[in-house]
Amino acid sequence: MERKLDGGVTRKGESSDGVTLNILGQKYYVKAFCESTFAFETNSAPGDHVPVHVHTTQDEFILVQEGVLDLKLDGQWTKAFPGDVVRMPKGVPHGYFNKSESHCRALFWVSPAGKLKELFDELHEMTDVEAVIRVSAEHDVEFLPPEANE
Repeated sequence: MERKLDGGVTRKGESSDGVTLNILGQKYYVKAFCESTFAFETNSAPGDHVPVHVHTTQDEFILVQEGVLDLKLDGQWTKAFPGDVVRMPKGVPHGYFNKSESHCRALFWVSPAGKLKELFDELHEMTDVEAVIRVSAEHDVEFLPPEANE
């Protein structure tokens, strides 16, 4: 059954479904979810990160709203500042890291939605990193070895 986009406004720091996801200590707020896209706000504290990984079926984007993100994109380090949009085509390794001393807030979205929303629902409150990696692979997200983050 095709999932259609619900219209409306989702406020800063709120989820469209009323659920705040806790994924390895980071708060994620669902902004929109339908067949063609899945959008979510992240609030990353200093030191928070998502290691280098690959989406095999989705293009991903980030709009930095507050703070600075250090990104590893296809093996190269770069930074994204407020107002910057980061484009990560499917199949391209990428990871994001808050290496600053301030919080960072960003809007992420993927297209198509694929299995990412279901993955986030399953990862909510999960603390076993090995399980996170295994479950992610079952949802079309492949994490690279730790040396990819250097």
